[in-house]
Amino acid sequence: MELVYTPTREDITDAVRVQLRHGAFRVLRWLLPAGTVLAFLAAALLLTGPGEPDVGGAVLLGGLGLLTAVLRPLTLWLTARLMYAMIERQGEHRARIDEDGVHWTTRDSDVVARWQLTPRYVETATQFVLFSGDKGRAGVAALPKRGVTDPADVDRLREVLDRNLTRL
Repeated sequence: MELVYTPTREDITDAVRVQLRHGAFRVLRWLLPAGTVLAFLAAALLLTGPGEPDVGGAVLLGGLGLLTAVLRPLTLWLTARLMYAMIERQGEHRARIDEDGVHWTTRDSDVVARWQLTPRYVETATQFVLFSGDKGRAGVAALPKRGVTDPADVDRLREVLDRNLTRL
């Protein structure tokens, strides 16, 4: 079966969101909010604790808390922006999927990924996001559902993926 599509910014943002949830940076889901809370608590303790208030330290920790609060949404936006800048230059993508893996062809590249390279996947409302086999799932690839010509191909693609990969 073959998918033909031009990746959109929404495709990339969705894939990055899935990668941040399931991939190498999933620790950021709890680390950044925890860092924000701890920084603000420490700043409050410096201002209200015993002895003289440490305004300079509280301002520094408040700034750190603000930075970690802003970094979380910026991580998704910035990562998707950087990836899209690279991917959009490739123009139309063709992905041929069979029992051996996925063969992507773009204007400037020809990539074959056997199923062993991407042994896990997540299905979203708009696409299938494939992950590399490393522990951090750092590698990610997407197969947008809108790339199929026949809506029944989405079910066939899901069957191929289920036979060859592990759904997360």
